[in-house]
Amino acid sequence: MLLDLERKVEVKKRSDRDIIDLIISTGDRSLFGELYDRYSNKVFRKCCSMVGNEYDAQDLTQSILLKAFLNISNFEGRSSFSTWIYAITYNSCINFLKSKKRKAYVTDEFDSKHDISDEIESEIENKKIFELELEQLKGLLDEIKPKDKMLLLMKYQDNLSIEQIATALNLSNSAVKMRLLRARSRVRKLREKLYNLSS
Repeated sequence: MLLDLERKVEVKKRSDRDIIDLIISTGDRSLFGELYDRYSNKVFRKCCSMVGNEYDAQDLTQSILLKAFLNISNFEGRSSFSTWIYAITYNSCINFLKSKKRKAYVTDEFDSKHDISDEIESEIENKKIFELELEQLKGLLDEIKPKDKMLLLMKYQDNLSIEQIATALNLSNSAVKMRLLRARSRVRKLREKLYNLSS
């Protein structure tokens, strides 16, 4: 019993990467319990923010953590474990929402000739996102496409960098920047439409 307690204390001190390496090298999958303890609540909260109810979020959380457990040997370490599991979380939530077809998507046209490297435009859009009232923002996020919602949550809720998002979603940095710009633009236009606001 004392040995088990000492082992648990020792495992708790280890980094995510160390625990994963131990699981892979020793085959002791019981060590995943520590990763479960570290991330289950975080994954659950992400699921709640994506799907909007705790019942579905609980099911998704269990499914996501099981998927991470079964695929732990495929973790390559190109990103942090938290980024890897968040990518699984967001993708699982998007697939769930698509399969349920519960969302009415708001679409808009986007000028493909827009210069995505225009940092001034990007900063203006950032400012407008942060100016939104919290309740307005929550409502608007429920009305946009899940992929747009995912990107905005990764950027503004999880504070992930462009590089981290790109790694997690297997996209180029420029693709992430373009998608974020489009997502912010859609939120702004939807807000203007719903609340009769002008730019």
